[in-house]
Amino acid sequence: MAYDERLADRIRAALPDRADVTERKMFGGIAYMVGGNMACGIMADALMARIGADATAAALEEPHTRPAEMGERTMKGYVLVDPAGITDDESLQRWVDRCVAFAESLPSK
Repeated sequence: MAYDERLADRIRAALPDRADVTERKMFGGIAYMVGGNMACGIMADALMARIGADATAAALEEPHTRPAEMGERTMKGYVLVDPAGITDDESLQRWVDRCVAFAESLPSK
C-alpha cells in the first residue's frame, strides 16, 4: 500500500527538529518515531495518530477520526485522522503535537 508523500512532507515539517526523531517504513506506510517510540504515521492518505488508550475514546468523538484497524484488528491507543481532519497546517500540527507528547511519555528505547 502506498502512502501520501505530500502528507509525509507535511508531518516532517510539523515534527520537532531533534536527533531522536526518525522515520521507519511500517504497516505498508511510514512511521515517525520519537525516542524510539512510534508517535504517528501514515496509512494510505490518513494520519495514524498514536495517542494512547486513555485518549482514544475522546479522540474518536472528534470530526474526521475513526478507529485504526490493521486487517480485522483494532489497534489500541491509535486513531486514524482522515484528510478532511488535517486540511491545514494548524490542524495537522495539533495532532502531531499530541502524538509527540504521548511518545515522550513512554520510556525511550
